[in-house]
Amino acid sequence: MRTGDGIESERDREIVTTRVIGGPRHLVFRAWTEARHLGRWFGPRGFTLTTAAFEFRPGGVWDFMMHGPDGTTYPNWIQWREIVPLERITYRQGGRQNDPDAFEGTVTFADRGGGTEIILRTLFNSRAQRDFVSENYHAVEGARQTLERLDAYVGELGSAAA
Repeated sequence: MRTGDGIESERDREIVTTRVIGGPRHLVFRAWTEARHLGRWFGPRGFTLTTAAFEFRPGGVWDFMMHGPDGTTYPNWIQWREIVPLERITYRQGGRQNDPDAFEGTVTFADRGGGTEIILRTLFNSRAQRDFVSENYHAVEGARQTLERLDAYVGELGSAAA
């Protein structure tokens, strides 16, 4: 959908994935904010990652490689924009610093019963870019699998702490 001035709406440029994670918000937030945890669950099924740099603070960077099950390596670069502990993280993500195809991401955390609702929102520069990553990189399914892996990992963390 385009607005009257020809600009694409945010809804046309976004992917939103939601899941209730079976663990308390402080544990889910910790899994999102420490490299040692991210390396255990981040990415779709079958992917692993190697972190080159990680500084979790506004303006800090997470520089990492995702390794696909077929051996393909995907460079990733995230700059943390805003961090509201236990509530929200915003970031810019691309293949490298100053990537013209970088997109904006927001993760929100909310208590839902004994679990934590995660809303992962990615906002692309255009509908065409969103459609490209959806079709070529299976971004919608990848986000769903990533949150599925987070849920399983938080379950392991909770069991280890019990």
